[in-house]
Amino acid sequence: MTTCSFDYDVAIVGYGPTGVSAANFLGAYGIRCVVLERDREIYPRARAVTVNDWTLRCYQSVGLADELLKVMDPMTEMRWRTYAGKDLMRMKVPDPEMGLPVASMIYQPAMEQVLRAGVERFSSVVEVRFGQEVTSLQSIGGGSVVSFRDLDTGVQGCVTARYVLACDGGSSNVRTRLGIPLEGSTTDTKWVVIDVRVKRWWPERHLLTFWSDTKRPVVDIPLALGNHRWEFPLAEHESEKDFSTHDQLWNLLATMGVTPENIEIHQHAFYKHHVRRAQRWRCGSVFLLGDAAHLMPPWAGSGMQSGIRDAFNLCWKIREVLGGRLQESILDSYEVERAPNVAFVTAESERLGRIIKRQMTASEKLDALHRLLCKALHMQEPPQPLAGLPALDGGWISAPPQKTNLIGQMPPQPRVADVRGRQGHLDDFLGTGFVLLGDGVNPKQFLSRSQQADWAALNSRHIVLREVSQGATSEEDLFDLEGTLLSWMRARNTKCVALRPDRFVAAADGALDVPVLRQIDARSTHVKYREPSVA
Repeated sequence: MTTCSFDYDVAIVGYGPTGVSAANFLGAYGIRCVVLERDREIYPRARAVTVNDWTLRCYQSVGLADELLKVMDPMTEMRWRTYAGKDLMRMKVPDPEMGLPVASMIYQPAMEQVLRAGVERFSSVVEVRFGQEVTSLQSIGGGSVVSFRDLDTGVQGCVTARYVLACDGGSSNVRTRLGIPLEGSTTDTKWVVIDVRVKRWWPERHLLTFWSDTKRPVVDIPLALGNHRWEFPLAEHESEKDFSTHDQLWNLLATMGVTPENIEIHQHAFYKHHVRRAQRWRCGSVFLLGDAAHLMPPWAGSGMQSGIRDAFNLCWKIREVLGGRLQESILDSYEVERAPNVAFVTAESERLGRIIKRQMTASEKLDALHRLLCKALHMQEPPQPLAGLPALDGGWISAPPQKTNLIGQMPPQPRVADVRGRQGHLDDFLGTGFVLLGDGVNPKQFLSRSQQADWAALNSRHIVLREVSQGATSEEDLFDLEGTLLSWMRARNTKCVALRPDRFVAAADGALDVPVLRQIDARSTHVKYREPSVA
């Protein structure tokens, strides 16, 4: 790691799910960080409800997936149902492709506790300061001065950092001080969210249920660790005061068929749904992540997860820049790569929201609602939850993604074995850097002399992926126990892929050069970055 005159390599503002994830990623890379957080305690209300395999794969890279799964419950099925008990649609969770549960239900405070404990492993490089409010940002010599105030003592302080990650939520203080507009809209409908603790099981309590009703469609969510949630839309004539007491909340919960024998009300809150995006996600050495950069409705379960993926995408790139292995221009690919995925899951969330709130006026229209569900989710038959292997539309890749190549794709994660017979998931054997995988042959055979030098400069590993019927010829050989990864490569007639640290394919047969930034996302190509001003 290169040394510099900054106090820290990275300052993280905010210690919610995005900030604590960034601290774990950067800490695992040995990067000097300071975290500035206003609140001392974890936010008590569970906001996010689910985590999928892609997000868990990010955490797997820093040794946290197994610990997180201990405080999660597997999601097995979703359903749309009428108050009369008629199922409009059921969707089973598909089999995993990444070696991790496709969907898991969480209780967010417990998940964040695991993530904070994870950061404690890196106390030699990550310093967390609670009770600190950022008061100004100023550019200085390719980095930033971050000034802050202790909320208990009023004492002022400041640190310098090469990069600043604004992970401070939808009302981001950092974004406001940088003068970056938050574009988009907020829906008129207000929802009341009721969080409860389970006392006695009721039929099919474990199923995520969307209740379809002409007056009040409801989302019914089984959270982990014996917690549960209902989300009710308020009618136009209703306000928060109509549901301010537990007695008033019980009037809503009674329609769900639960009583005080089944549950204990824990807390409730009111909110509206936002669809907003910051005009730009970078301002000099300052980056916006998570809700500070984008807000979406909750229906696709991707708001918190998008922030975690933002952090993973950006942190490995910062590592490579600080290590002198990649030019700083790689950081321009952050928004280029993340914005299309955020736009996709936001659109899916809006689509699901329209279905949830769809008003049906008669029971004979149930078949019509079923057809609407299928059409809106792009399926002729009952669709699966949002799942499958993610892909890049553009960014730091060696050639444009096409149906005929694997560039920009993320490989499945099968179980593999090393030459000593030890078995595990693929990523556990790859490390956290760049890896070139060859189908039965050493990847070096596909590289020119200059390409070999370029990949060597990135400290890339070269691994031969073999069938179980073959023998080992190198300590770096891995054996695809079920042939899953080899089949994935052979389906595109690909003999060699270069995987980035986040496991997207950066290069493949015919385009094995070290990538350059390919700004394919139209909106991101016109982003103009500027240095932050004194605020």
